[in-house]
Amino acid sequence: MIVYSGVVDGLDLIAEFLNTVDHRSFSRHGQNHAGGERLASPGDLADWLAEYDLLVAGDELDPEDLNTAIALRTALRQSLSGEVDAAPAFAAYPLQLADDGSGGLRIAARSGRPWLDTIVETVVVTVGRGDWSRVKLCAAPDCRWAFHDTSRSGRGRWCDMNVCGNRHKTRVYRERRQQAG
Repeated sequence: MIVYSGVVDGLDLIAEFLNTVDHRSFSRHGQNHAGGERLASPGDLADWLAEYDLLVAGDELDPEDLNTAIALRTALRQSLSGEVDAAPAFAAYPLQLADDGSGGLRIAARSGRPWLDTIVETVVVTVGRGDWSRVKLCAAPDCRWAFHDTSRSGRGRWCDMNVCGNRHKTRVYRERRQQAG
């Protein structure tokens, strides 16, 4: 049995990467949430990577880099949602063992894009550690925000219990009352 390690750094990075696309479409307190695409251009990708210290100084990103980032993000989101078998999409990210510089080994991606390698390696390490199951998409169909489930049991369903969880419970309560008469 794998025990949750509580490590958050990599899981939070992956959740942030997954949330560079926002599919949320719910209304809260009378205001409609307008989702969107944060990675609309290579410059947007560069800004996001710089925000998370993943961009090497002097790196110039092009449309192919943007397409690669979006393809990986899409495959990861599909994998989490169970929509389709995302395995074929991951074939583009081969891994190998590499010397870690201290006599040990580490898993290394070799895409030629250091920022992409960091994201892929972070996913692989979280999978290997048994923590990947802690990265989830919100169960609310009008949300689907990625989050790191920090609950003790690992059974969290909502990105925010005060928003999505409460909306769900209120909806279920109203349906039960309506059915009761």
